[in-house]
Amino acid sequence: MHTSPPPAVLAQVAQATSVIERHLRDGLVSIHLFGSALHGGLKPSSDIDLLVVVEEPLRGDVRDALMTELLTASAPAGVSEVVRPLEVTIVAQSSITPWRHPARRELQFGEWLREDIEAGRFEGSIADPDLTILLSKVLLHGASLVGPEPSEILGPVPTSDVMQALLETAAQWNVPEDWAGEERNIVLALGRMWFTASTGAIASKDDAAHWLIERLPEEHRMVVSSAAAAYRGEADDRLADHPAEVSAFIHYARAEIVNMVASRAA
Repeated sequence: MHTSPPPAVLAQVAQATSVIERHLRDGLVSIHLFGSALHGGLKPSSDIDLLVVVEEPLRGDVRDALMTELLTASAPAGVSEVVRPLEVTIVAQSSITPWRHPARRELQFGEWLREDIEAGRFEGSIADPDLTILLSKVLLHGASLVGPEPSEILGPVPTSDVMQALLETAAQWNVPEDWAGEERNIVLALGRMWFTASTGAIASKDDAAHWLIERLPEEHRMVVSSAAAAYRGEADDRLADHPAEVSAFIHYARAEIVNMVASRAA
């Protein structure tokens, strides 16, 4: 059964879908909506998350042209009252069936890439450990806009691969330069990862943050509660003003995730 996006983003999703269909043509298998639009509720700065499945790897010229035109269907957070940031991930069916980790992504579009795209700098196909987590989210809470439902295309993702993906994703955040300007998003991402490492389930950013705050030592609660409040639009994002606290939380969270994954494997 196909699902209509929330009314507030219906027109934008329709525009993005039209752009994707025009560039991918007969190679398109499906387009799936997932993330906060369906799970946890859209917040003021929420992206619209789309997973696109194609039959075969993309040609470079197709990838570059699609990335460029997707700019017209997206806007940075806070710039427009009606257009949200768009995040589009494309995978080839031949890269995920049969399943293996890490899977390859053919394209990832997001507002953090706008400057590069406008300058003609495009990333090619790449193995991406985070796809394992993303595909798990789509299987659990995704819905089809075009083509078959996620469960008809995506095979089950082993829990062991999800845990490995948590470790590989967390390992990219080591020094302040790795999270500069993205403090809120990385804090909330680590909260979701912590939740998954602990429970094996997947939660929304807000739900994971609420779950985590109750379990954190006092010295780390401010960072997570501030990130969650900014995400909900209840407060300004001031985490960059607290570099020591943010750094301490990120290192603490990474260590806890590693320990939990190790405990599951033991």
